Amino acid sequence: MQQWVKARYGVRVLIMLIPHTFGGRLNFNSHLHILVSAGGLQESEGRWITCLTFDQEKLMRMWRFAVITYLREALKAKVLTSDLSPDKLRTVLTNQYKWWSIDIDHFESKKHFLRYAGRYVRRPPIAQYRFVEITDREVRFWTKDKIRKRRVKIRYSLDEFVATLAQHVPDRYRHAIRHFGLLAPGSKARTSAALFALLGQQRRPRPRRLSWAYSLRRDFGVDPLIDRGGQPMHWVGRLSPRRRLG
Repeated sequence: MQQWVKARYGVRVLIMLIPHTFGGRLNFNSHLHILVSAGGLQESEGRWITCLTFDQEKLMRMWRFAVITYLREALKAKVLTSDLSPDKLRTVLTNQYKWWSIDIDHFESKKHFLRYAGRYVRRPPIAQYRFVEITDREVRFWTKDKIRKRRVKIRYSLDEFVATLAQHVPDRYRHAIRHFGLLAPGSKARTSAALFALLGQQRRPRPRRLSWAYSLRRDFGVDPLIDRGGQPMHWVGRLSPRRRLG
């Protein structure tokens, strides 16, 4: 998207990206939620260009080409593994070229987008209330069947459930939100002051980070810092591990 707006308008935009890997059945359904500013900074003129128009068809072609080319190069470099043979995998990539699609929509506010996409950040792939039964042999939960427009129950063995759930656990140090364009860390430090001046806005102070205890009280109505006797617990210190003799 940054490449396209640069070629079309000669500007740089603010881009926030939220990866999303899971579907309602806990299946691997990889897609991206992307917030792109409706205007961009024309650095050569030092001015902000408003009301950019994004061409969905052209962007979709660029996206398909970028994704398939990346996978083909990974296959060529032998860093892409698959149960399929290289020839069959090349055929799959050719056939799948038409399925990499995008959808462009306009939001009335950043809050509208964040309320929608923020559900996929730092949350489990399945909510606890969807579990129907968990036994020593299987896990059962419900999901919405969008075709039949009703709830259906899914059943997994314990091993299948753990394996299915594990594919949605991000690697260590993998960010849940990524920033590009004018929001990239290097660009943000260099251009943020100019952007606020051009837009006539005041920089808001960074919100205070909410504690884990506050989140549990708000979402589950349980205070984790209250002991069984109803007394508040306080951090005292950490005991060093004892060395076992003999």
